[in-house]
Formats: sequence, C-alpha cells, structure tokens
Amino acid sequence: MIAIIDYGMGNLGSVKKALTFLGYEAVITDSPSQAMAASGLVLPGVGAMAHAVQALRDKGMDRVVFNYIATGRPFLGICLGMQMLFDSTEEGDGTVKGLGVLPGKVLRFLPEEGLKIPQIGWNNLVKVAHPALRKDDYVYFVHSYYCAPDRPEDVAATTLYGIEYASAVARDNILATQFHPEKSGEVGLAILNRWARSTR
Repeated sequence: MIAIIDYGMGNLGSVKKALTFLGYEAVITDSPSQAMAASGLVLPGVGAMAHAVQALRDKGMDRVVFNYIATGRPFLGICLGMQMLFDSTEEGDGTVKGLGVLPGKVLRFLPEEGLKIPQIGWNNLVKVAHPALRKDDYVYFVHSYYCAPDRPEDVAATTLYGIEYASAVARDNILATQFHPEKSGEVGLAILNRWARSTR
C-alpha cells in the first residue's frame, strides 16, 4: 500500500487516481501510523511552503517524513513536496525553514525578458541521473521557485527555464520531482510506475 500524506494542501486526488490507474493500492491519510505502515510514501504539495511546513508539523507528519525516510523504504516528493525537503526558501521574507532532509535552498526564478513566472506548462528533462526518469521526457510544471541543492550528486534531473535548474533530486530511497508526474500524461504515468515498482 502506498500512502499519500494529507496535510490539507496538495493535489492528493490526482496522485491517488494515477497510482490506482496503474494498479497500485493507494490511500490518502493524515494518520502517522498508517503512513509509517505503507510500502511507499508520497509527499505532494501546491501553494506556499511556510503554510505547508506548518500544516505538516501541526499534524505531526513532519516526523513521519523523517522517520519514514530513515526506514529506507521508497519516498516520493512532488512539487512543493520536493521543495519542503530542503533547508529554506526565499518565499516571503526569506526566513521560512524547510524540513532540512536535503541540504540546499529554494530560490525564486529571476525575471528575464520573455520569461514568465511562474513557469506553467510543459518542459523537458535535459540531464537525467535516476532510473525512474528519461532524458528529453516532457513533463508538466507549475512553480515560481526552484531547488538549488548543495550537493551536485543529489540532482536527479535538470530543466532549462532561464537557467538550468534541478527539476528532480534523489538520494538513497528519496526521489522528488519539481514537475507533476500525475499531470504529465503517459510520460508521467510511466515515471510514477517506475518509482512505484520499488514499493512492491
């Protein structure tokens, strides 16, 4: 069973629908015990990082993220769920702290001529260093901020949008994507399926 963390924010229904379509048992839960019992854990998210991190903490699900990752079982972060894994973000007054699972910061795209912020729409993966991902795959993004990992080896994929930035990160049992695989058509389903196979 794959658990999708419910902390009052995120594209929960679409993630569950995609995993169910692929033939996996998936549940949306805010129960720490149910999440810890899962064979795979998904942290989705949309919106502001400060509110999301606080909502996680209010439900005690921040500890679940730490403890679950420590078990070595497959963990997937999506969009804001990727950003929350890092130390801090430039959102708001720049003092917002993340979960600190991965070292690095979340930065805002700088406005450039012809560059619309947020990035909304399809873009491709330029460099890839994870078996669940494929070079040149087009996937769907909605974000104004991007992750800047301190460790180059944590970068699992890059994408060009004004700059070349980390559109996915990975370390040990962690995979996290800035893009939304659940909104990325057949390509996104294939990515989810390759990740979810490891939960069986």
